[in-house]
Amino acid sequence: MDLNGTSVIITGGASGIGEASARHLAALGARPVICDLNEERGNSVAADLSGAFVKTDVTNEEQVQAAVEAAVALAPLRGLVNAAGLGSASRTVDREGNPFPLAQFEFVIRVNLIGSFNCLRLAAAAMSKQDPVDSDGQRGAVVNLASVAAFDGQIGQAAYSASKGGVVGMTLPIARDLAAVGIRVNTVAPGLVDTPIYGEGEGSEQFKANLARNVLFPKRLGYATELASMVSELITNDYMNGETLRVDGGIRMPPK
Repeated sequence: MDLNGTSVIITGGASGIGEASARHLAALGARPVICDLNEERGNSVAADLSGAFVKTDVTNEEQVQAAVEAAVALAPLRGLVNAAGLGSASRTVDREGNPFPLAQFEFVIRVNLIGSFNCLRLAAAAMSKQDPVDSDGQRGAVVNLASVAAFDGQIGQAAYSASKGGVVGMTLPIARDLAAVGIRVNTVAPGLVDTPIYGEGEGSEQFKANLARNVLFPKRLGYATELASMVSELITNDYMNGETLRVDGGIRMPPK
């Protein structure tokens, strides 16, 4: 699918994998709509890429719909990248015998899983009303961001793994649903990715080096640009559909 002269929505687009994906897609001619809660950074990225910024809580129907409408106003909406998400570590029962707070579990599920579906359903509804781009009847493509934690969840990752496992689990049925309107759906499951969350300085580098010991090859954390490359491939490659791809250097996460 040719993205030149189209719009693409990127949730979590103000930083990390989302920002890298927005920059990669903009280089292919798309006009990105950055959906994030960080207004300062979101506006900066959008301005840099001749796109638009919409302050967006992905769980809020009205805010996501506003982002969809902003994208359609820019250019035909052909893509969605669901990169917004968060983590919250807690054992099911902690060392003091306290159970995992249910509200904390529900919050992670709501943002990572329900938020992804909320954005997907609204963006897909808008794409379905547009003219196809080719003789196959293709109207758009969606890429969700899951995590290797969907398969290799570590100690304390029950909520995060459940949320990302849900994203993986809904990929194929939604791809089957949306085949009728010419929209492809794929998911990327990143491994350990070098983002600003790890901080800077000698201590940060030592911490990242320790994490990288479990990576098969290359022995380092992934770069956001490497994930963005896969995101772009899944949007532009017309024969990729219904798949979840690990981009993780061959890592299989240990229990902790």
